[in-house]
Amino acid sequence: MKQDQAGILYTAFSYLLWGILPIYWKWVNHVSADEILANRIFWSFWFMLLFLFVSKRWKEFTNYLKTSLTKKKQLFALLVASLLISTNWFIYIWAVNTNQMVEASLGYYINPLVSVLLGVFILKESLSKAQIISFGLAAIGVLILTLSYGEFPWIAIGLAFSFGLYGLAKKLIQVESSIGLTLETMTIAPLALIYLGYMYQEGTLSLFHVSVGTDLLLMGAGAATAIPLLFFSKGAQQIPLYMVGFLQYIAPTITLILGIFMYHEEFSVTHLVSFMFIWLALTVFTASRVQYARKRRRDARLSA
Repeated sequence: MKQDQAGILYTAFSYLLWGILPIYWKWVNHVSADEILANRIFWSFWFMLLFLFVSKRWKEFTNYLKTSLTKKKQLFALLVASLLISTNWFIYIWAVNTNQMVEASLGYYINPLVSVLLGVFILKESLSKAQIISFGLAAIGVLILTLSYGEFPWIAIGLAFSFGLYGLAKKLIQVESSIGLTLETMTIAPLALIYLGYMYQEGTLSLFHVSVGTDLLLMGAGAATAIPLLFFSKGAQQIPLYMVGFLQYIAPTITLILGIFMYHEEFSVTHLVSFMFIWLALTVFTASRVQYARKRRRDARLSA
């Protein structure tokens, strides 16, 4: 019981940190989204190397690295995962710093549904009736937004699909999360460094050229990226998957609240109706997952 409580606290805290992360990106919104991304990747890599060394996982990391270098499928999955998470980070940073946090929060609300959809089409998994109803409700919500905007909500869909595909690629890597993040940032860090060098040559680099505060925030992006993940990996291992599913809505809810009340983004009646369809879809979806998890536990007890 104590382990479950600790797991809930760690996992909830990780989603709380992810939820308030937009505040951090707002602090550096005078820097372009592409430079923030390059710094986030580069400094995340060095932060994770330090973490692996301090947590005495360096040998585990190097052993996995040696093994993966001989497996083309693993290397390809690692490259794809790195590109997908970088794309996701860029869209999110850009959305936050262009005052589109409401739509960004929508992306993470519909992400669980997108992940199931990818499982159906790519992994050939089957859909339950509750999941079909959820998709229908979510589709109505997205359609309402599309018609009201006059354009497709590409930020929300881009975030949902990039993160959903990232999760799919991670299934092929199958490695502990801290080592996984180190490998992913290591794969893309050279490109990030080259891009920062290019910006320096062009005279557009903000790092070391604006203020000490900006430098510290850009370098601190590595810790801001890694710390929530480390809390999540510690907590998620101690609680059932359906509980993780409940807690994951903390982050987009906080982001939505920040967007509306702290940064005064537009949230019209149309937005409310659209989000109500999304929230109803997630209620049906989450309830079906909880029911399924309870049935499995009950069946396991009966067969024991």
